[in-house]
Amino acid sequence: AKPEVAFETKLSAVIEANRTMGQATAALAMRMAIDKAKVHGFGAVTVRNCNHYGIAGYYAKMAAKEDLMGGSSTNTESIAIPTFGKQPMLGTSPLALCMPADPHDFLFDAATTVVPRGKIEIYNKRGLPLEPGWASDEFGKSCADAQHVLDNISRKTFGGIFPIGGGTEYTGSHKGYGLGIIAEIFTSILAGGDTAPHVKNGGMGDTSFGFFALDYGMFGDKKEIRSRMSQLLQELRDSAKADGCDRIYTHGEKEMESMRDKQVNGIPVSEKTVEELVNIGRDMGMKYGDYLH
Repeated sequence: AKPEVAFETKLSAVIEANRTMGQATAALAMRMAIDKAKVHGFGAVTVRNCNHYGIAGYYAKMAAKEDLMGGSSTNTESIAIPTFGKQPMLGTSPLALCMPADPHDFLFDAATTVVPRGKIEIYNKRGLPLEPGWASDEFGKSCADAQHVLDNISRKTFGGIFPIGGGTEYTGSHKGYGLGIIAEIFTSILAGGDTAPHVKNGGMGDTSFGFFALDYGMFGDKKEIRSRMSQLLQELRDSAKADGCDRIYTHGEKEMESMRDKQVNGIPVSEKTVEELVNIGRDMGMKYGDYLH
C-alpha cells in the first residue's frame, strides 16, 4: 500500500495513508506542508488511517530547520477520561510547536494528558506508585497503582489517564480536556479519520495526524522576528530563580542537552526493558546478543 492525496488546495491537503508506516507518511505530509509554506506562506496537511508516527516534535522541528514555524499533532486510541467522567474518550494526543530561535529553537512537545502512557509504564516497571492526579481507577478516582491503570486501559474498561490539570475542575482538568479536543479537531476531524473512541488495535492503522508550516516572514523581517523570539527565551532563562533552583529552561533545551550527552555516553535502559528485548529477540529467533552490550 502507498499513501495518496485524497484532497488538496494550494494551502492544504488530506492524505489517505492506507495504513502505511507512520513515520514515513508523517514525514511526507510535513514535507508537503513545508513546500506549500515556502510558496504560499502557509501549508497544512492532515493524514488519516495511519500508524503511530513516533515523536510529535520531530515533525515540527522539520519546519524549523528550514526557518519556518512548524506544528504537529496526532490522535491516539482512547486513554484519557474527560473531566467528570470515568470512560476513556480521548487520546494522550500530543501537541507540538517549533519556532526558530538562537541558540536553541523553541520546541514544545507535550501530551494533552497529565502524563503519557509511557510514563505510567515506566513507573510500573520500576515498581513506583503513581503521583496523585495522574490516572484514575474504574470509578474515576485517582489511582496510584500503575499496573491496575494499565490493565484497565488494555481491557478497554473504565479508568484511564487524567487530562492536563488532573482529575478535578478545581485543579484545571477542563483545560487539558479542551486541549485534547483541539488535538482531535486538528487530526481526525479535519482528516476525516477515526476519532479517538473509534481507534482500535492500539492505533494500528487507524490514527490521524495534523501538520502545519508557517513562513513567519509574512509578519515582517524574519531576522527581527527571530531576534525577538531569541531575546524572549533568553530573558526567561535569565529571570529570577525560585529558592533552591539554579536554572530555568526553555522548551527543547533539556532535550538538546540530553541528546548530546547520549550521543557520547549511550542510552541508559532499564533491566526490565532489556529483559523484554531479550524475550522478543528469542521469540523471533534473533541473535539479540549482537545488539545488547
